[in-house]
Amino acid sequence: MAKLTEDKIREISKIKNEPEWMLEFRLKSFEKFVSLKNPHFGPELKIDFDSITYYKRVDDKVHDNWEDVACDIYNTFDKIGLIDAEKKYLGGVGAQFESEAIYHNMLKELTSKNVIFTDTDTALKQYPDLFKKYFNNLVKYDENKYTALNGAVWSGGSFIYIPPHTKLDRPLQSYFRINSKNMGQFERTIIIVDEGSEVHYMEGCTAPTYNDDSLHAAVVEIYVMKNARCRYTTIQNWANNVYNLVTKRAVVLENGLMEWIDGNIGSKVNMKYPCCVLKGDGAKGRCISIAVAGKNQIQDAGAKMIHLAPNTVSNIISKSISSNGGNATYRGKVWIKKNAINSKSIVKCDTIIIDSESKSDTIPKNIVSNDSSLIEHEATVSKISEDKLFYLMSRGLSLEKAKELLIIGFIDKFKEELPMEYAVELNSLLKNYF
Repeated sequence: MAKLTEDKIREISKIKNEPEWMLEFRLKSFEKFVSLKNPHFGPELKIDFDSITYYKRVDDKVHDNWEDVACDIYNTFDKIGLIDAEKKYLGGVGAQFESEAIYHNMLKELTSKNVIFTDTDTALKQYPDLFKKYFNNLVKYDENKYTALNGAVWSGGSFIYIPPHTKLDRPLQSYFRINSKNMGQFERTIIIVDEGSEVHYMEGCTAPTYNDDSLHAAVVEIYVMKNARCRYTTIQNWANNVYNLVTKRAVVLENGLMEWIDGNIGSKVNMKYPCCVLKGDGAKGRCISIAVAGKNQIQDAGAKMIHLAPNTVSNIISKSISSNGGNATYRGKVWIKKNAINSKSIVKCDTIIIDSESKSDTIPKNIVSNDSSLIEHEATVSKISEDKLFYLMSRGLSLEKAKELLIIGFIDKFKEELPMEYAVELNSLLKNYF
């Protein structure tokens, strides 16, 4: 489905059997997408929009039993360990292949607690009032070219609602797979964590490598209510032909906590800046991230913390690694507004540059609009210590193993926040870069 047109958008909406208001929203978004230019900051984007496949369906329904999923798709998710992980430690799993969810299931005990965890297309049909209340509320369709594109052709994603005073002791996970060349994936994820509740949501994504470019332009909207907690963990391992252009934002009310644990390993160009809008008194936001840029990769990543209410606290820890000519850049923003008195933000950015061909930049924007608040920002850029390499090699390690050990130590703070299975996977992925 190349060459995006109004007729194509009408076709997508018709296939999905959507209400009229959603078709109108898609058409309005498409009009904005056509008129907007690429972002004025960050890396240059050379995307051939006429070559992208905007919608591809591989199954007519979402299954709740892996045995009903097509064999080749089953094998893809089995190979990456998702099926085994579901059995061992997850409370629910969603799997998207190309444009649509193909599998979704949740523990019965969570259903009995009135937890909603489904794909976003199903939520539109089964929970129309709840869906409409939160859809396009935090991330507006006309914010940039790629939120507009997502609004026009969105498909799939996760919809989660955690009722008041409900704490999930097992994570929920979704996995997104692009499997075709020139494929576009545009999921829409909405998470509502009601008062006094807690949830940990994990997200993984992969794609095979092709010579032609693919595009992933997702939108995530998260609502953390009074005294609620949400942790959103991502390990992004797209192939190096994928443009990953994602808008993620959370609003946090009184004494709530939002945590972004954000790993950026793959992609050709990655632009992603998870955001917390601290709207309630005592709200907290936290982002711990790593960005690893190898050959022909640009990682333009960071975080945004917007303080609107008094006594709010934010913390950003960013670890960047560039090697083999890669470019890893931290781009972030902290804005403590006038009414956010007695607020505090701490930002720490650390970068390791492996070789002389690689580069890294730190581009922060810090604004304090009252005299009772504080922002601390610390940034370091370094190369791997020759003394430490010499010491490790003197203990019998090869140069490659010594580098690997130092890199793993460098990202310890990030790894501490991951479930064991994710930490092991991260170690394996990083070995390919050094």
